[in-house]
Amino acid sequence: MQRNDAPPDYKALLEKERADLMRSLEELGQGDAPRLTYDQNFADSSQVTAERGEAEALGASLKAALEEIEAALAKIDDGGYGACERCGGQINEARLEAMPATRFCITCAAKR
Repeated sequence: MQRNDAPPDYKALLEKERADLMRSLEELGQGDAPRLTYDQNFADSSQVTAERGEAEALGASLKAALEEIEAALAKIDDGGYGACERCGGQINEARLEAMPATRFCITCAAKR
């Protein structure tokens, strides 16, 4: 059996993650075309408020992840991808495969 030693295509991995996040944001009604509305006349306004809060928190988390992915894609374009933002060392390939948008090597991430 032949081993595949080809390095992962990080740009493709990041672009897929970006598409997935954008799709999730659209489903939440927080994408480019917001469509999620809440009925102000709903009998249980506390439930609506709670659901809105949950959707907004999830949306904020997804947007933060999307920003990380956009930053990683920009680093690929400018040649800085794979370098730790704290120490400048090379981020281990296994870490990049597991977390393609990571900004720190494992040592520096543990110090945060």
